[in-house]
Amino acid sequence: MNHAAEPLQQVDRVFVRWRGRRLLYFAGCDYYRLASHPRVLAAVRRGLKDFGLNVASSRKTTGNHALYELLECELARFFRVEQAVLVDNGYLTNLAVAQAFKGEFTHALIDARAHGCLADAAMLLGTQVVTFAHRDAADYERQLRKLGAGVRPIVLTDGMFAHDGSVAPLDRYLAALPANGVLLVDDAHGAGVLGKAGQGTPSHFGLRDARIIQTITMSKAFGTFGGAILGPRAVAQTILAKSRSFTGATPMPLPIAAGALESIRVFQANPQLQSRLHANVRWVWERLRSRGVQLPDQPGPVVPVVPASLLQAKRQKRRLLAAGIFPPLIRYPGGPEGGYFRIVISSHHTRPQLAKLVAALSE
Repeated sequence: MNHAAEPLQQVDRVFVRWRGRRLLYFAGCDYYRLASHPRVLAAVRRGLKDFGLNVASSRKTTGNHALYELLECELARFFRVEQAVLVDNGYLTNLAVAQAFKGEFTHALIDARAHGCLADAAMLLGTQVVTFAHRDAADYERQLRKLGAGVRPIVLTDGMFAHDGSVAPLDRYLAALPANGVLLVDDAHGAGVLGKAGQGTPSHFGLRDARIIQTITMSKAFGTFGGAILGPRAVAQTILAKSRSFTGATPMPLPIAAGALESIRVFQANPQLQSRLHANVRWVWERLRSRGVQLPDQPGPVVPVVPASLLQAKRQKRRLLAAGIFPPLIRYPGGPEGGYFRIVISSHHTRPQLAKLVAALSE
């Protein structure tokens, strides 16, 4: 049987078992290791015992449950928006928005390196799609001007880009956007990591605007599963009425919803998680730069290491393994042809562990 990648067993929050070895793990997206937090796991077990596994019906019929509404209220309060709408997973969030607003926009402008779910959403919108250069506000503004007067555009971009931890210049995008436009921000990686108290990329820029629709996943920083669409009440009502991926789907399993609710509560009760993550990021980046390693300027916890050749990739892999570190060489659509090492720092890595990483990357 073919697999997407070799199977890994995560152990002890910052290690994995791979090919019989226990290795330090600097990869993935569980930035705060909430996926293995005792309170979150206990909430999942209680949810299974109290509610069973599955409501076995759409929320538009007999499958709604008070737990879903409680989680939506908690998310809306945490992200300081009027309403949140849960969907089954993060990938579906943008598709649900596109289904709900099909035919409402004259153009869709999309970042050239936007996540695949945004590209799929752009096609579902049923309008002309215009691509602008990656994170290039000037090119975005040029493309917007070319559309002429009387347009109603929707802009699609990641908030924090997963491949390198960089952020989209949302302030520039919003400033140039017409009053009737919409900025759809896939904040799967920014939510919980960036902004005040982890409220995401719009908060990172100090933005609060009714034209912003923020979509998130619970499977990254919050360590659980499920997606949510955040924004004005009118947006939520349109999704509830018109999105087939909401109206026609069975919602996330109740034990997972219970775990997601607890993960949000754990995160809010422990603000040191976010400060510790960013302190770890600063520590690593300062030391790598002091050793001459060239790094982009970005706020996210991702260190992208792009080998110049296959030989260099093999050498870097050997150095990481010699240091007892799992080598996260990934090949992802739209990324470097030969793959790259997506190094990810978490709040739970210790300074000695980070020092091992720095040494392995700067040899």
